[in-house]
Amino acid sequence: MANPNLKNLSTVFAKTSTLSLTTSATAILQNPAASGKVLKVSSIVVSNQSTEPQTYTLDFFRESTATPIAPDFSVSAYSASTPLFRDVVVYLEEGDSLRLTASANSALEAVCSYEELS
Repeated sequence: MANPNLKNLSTVFAKTSTLSLTTSATAILQNPAASGKVLKVSSIVVSNQSTEPQTYTLDFFRESTATPIAPDFSVSAYSASTPLFRDVVVYLEEGDSLRLTASANSALEAVCSYEELS
């Protein structure tokens, strides 16, 4: 498993991914095995497009094990939430992913900003 030295990086790319949440755990961001990269997650914003409050879970997934970061996180109707605090940085090594699961289909949308480091 490659893990680039963060003091000797050759490339840093700013990236964004999006996801429409469902009731199945789905990766908003995944670092493929043997990518030779580390992904540094800066922020995740989840918005509620419905008239009712919704909940979701954000988990860190590694080697078939899901570790909840924000379990049953609530977001009010027509508003947004950020499950990661400003000073929290999550690094995804090869094979790691961040997954989101919603309490209802088609109500929540997510945006993830991150850096691809190699």
